Amino acid sequence: MKSGPQEKIILGIDPGTNVTGYGVIKAAGKNPELIAIGTIDLSKLGDHYIKLKHIFERIQGIIDEYHPDELAIEAPFYGKNVQSMLKLGRAQGAAIAAALTRSLPIFEYAPRKIKMSITGQGAASKEQVAAMLMSILKFSKKDIKLDATDGLAAAVCHFFQSDNPVNETSYSGWKDFMKRNPDRMK
Repeated sequence: MKSGPQEKIILGIDPGTNVTGYGVIKAAGKNPELIAIGTIDLSKLGDHYIKLKHIFERIQGIIDEYHPDELAIEAPFYGKNVQSMLKLGRAQGAAIAAALTRSLPIFEYAPRKIKMSITGQGAASKEQVAAMLMSILKFSKKDIKLDATDGLAAAVCHFFQSDNPVNETSYSGWKDFMKRNPDRMK
């Protein structure tokens, strides 16, 4: 899938114990391109440990199919139900372990950070995130689950963060940034 030196493929994951969402984008230039979006349906699997095994194996399969360069994953959020959070953390761990077996760098983002980078609002709804992604990536909703767009949102968030000069630590100041990035000045 890769053709240029500046291109990279990003896999985004929204881990879940009933549905895990994923999105794959190509980062080329200033605009990301959608490669794949989908879900891993775990609702029919009764045993929690079998669900974790399935997440691990399916994420490995997705990695083997699309050959991403990096993994962006949504971090578990703090909730009142400790058992739910523990299960969610295990699902995230299974996805991370799958990426580690394929030597992918892993980047973790809080749900509010992902929503903020996509919509400009940290408290945006899943529907708002999905609508904005459809606009950014130019695709239409064809029975796409919100878990899938949440996974895609993690990938797009990482794309935006990777291209964010604030995250660069190698600049000595604003003048150094302008000198190294003349194409970003108007």
